[in-house]
Amino acid sequence: MAAVDLNTHPGHLARRLQQGHYLLWNAMVSEEITSPQFAVLNALVAEPGLDQRTAGERVNLDRSTVAEVVSRLSRRGLLDKVRDPQDGRRFVLRPTDEGVRTHRRLAVRAARMSQVFLAPLSAEEQTVFFDLIRRVADAAEGLRNPAEPLLAQG
Repeated sequence: MAAVDLNTHPGHLARRLQQGHYLLWNAMVSEEITSPQFAVLNALVAEPGLDQRTAGERVNLDRSTVAEVVSRLSRRGLLDKVRDPQDGRRFVLRPTDEGVRTHRRLAVRAARMSQVFLAPLSAEEQTVFFDLIRRVADAAEGLRNPAEPLLAQG
């Protein structure tokens, strides 16, 4: 059997894309705060008081990943986990003042990094790229939700 051209496999290209993003993130944004940690912090700056499950849903992280992210952000003093005043059984998350400052600083760097990452594409190509990659990512979400089988979306 002949070798397969991996450049025709979306998973291979997605992994290469992720590797490039990871390298740029560490070089231009932060070596301490990961992209998923920034995503959760960003969600909480936008909507302070989300519970952990909802914060994870906002940024498409599974339960165990968001739990680890919240734990790390909390240990770094970037967010507080407090009892919900309306429901004492529930905890809500709020960015600390340091978390808000960190978010502000990293948001500027992340925007700059995105410009560098997407520099090979024209503005029009970037729009098409985002439309296509978002469409594929949204369809892939069906893999997590058995109520909406991916094959039925075809």
